[in-house]
Amino acid sequence: MNERLYVFLIVGVLFFAVLATAIGLVYSKHLTRKLFVELQQLKKEVVNLDTEWGQLQLEQSAWSDHGRIERIARERLGMVIPEAEQMSFIKP
Repeated sequence: MNERLYVFLIVGVLFFAVLATAIGLVYSKHLTRKLFVELQQLKKEVVNLDTEWGQLQLEQSAWSDHGRIERIARERLGMVIPEAEQMSFIKP
């Protein structure tokens, strides 16, 4: 009778070990899929941010164009290039 009890206990322990392993495997697979979906979303966000960054660089380049700055300086600020007799050079 004792031997049957030991066998029953061993089988019971092994059953619960297999069950716990199966649950762990299912949870691990679920977590892996969830993280993969999040990774794909983050990669998509990186692409979108890279695109936006490129557009912002183009916009900055357009706004900082020398011709545009000079035109604004003339029109809004009334700035002009000084005549030769208005310039003085300082020798070091």
